[in-house]
Amino acid sequence: MRGEPGARLFFRPRRTRCWKCLVTHVLLAGTTWPRRADTAEVIGAGLETAALGLGHRRIAVQLDPAESTVRGWIRWFALRAEDVRRFFTIALVAIADDPVMPEPSGSPVADAVAAVIAAHGAAAGKWSAMNTVSRWVFAGRVMAGRLLTCPLSPD
Repeated sequence: MRGEPGARLFFRPRRTRCWKCLVTHVLLAGTTWPRRADTAEVIGAGLETAALGLGHRRIAVQLDPAESTVRGWIRWFALRAEDVRRFFTIALVAIADDPVMPEPSGSPVADAVAAVIAAHGAAAGKWSAMNTVSRWVFAGRVMAGRLLTCPLSPD
């Protein structure tokens, strides 16, 4: 597991067995997303940088994963960008008493990132404990870590 640039995290995910169907499941920490070797903060930092217009090569130099990994994050997030933007805009309206909608930027990725940031800000304003949770851990928990999965996938 990769954390901040140059930092490696080692952990063994726990497994559990469903008592109804007897299928085993991997239990991930809240700071990780399914099928990803990087923490939510690292992936989120890459997505925020991509929303500013930087390419995957520059982001890879900044954050330390392979260029193909960063390119994959951006591609998968771009496929889900409209769903993510819609989901977090609805969450923002539901959470905030007087929501301030993010301005459209012209890029689907930037609009989705802005919606995540705005929804996290509204949650942190309403519940002070949310200030201790990063916006990308928040986004991963709210969407069950599915920010980078196929939009048509039931996973």
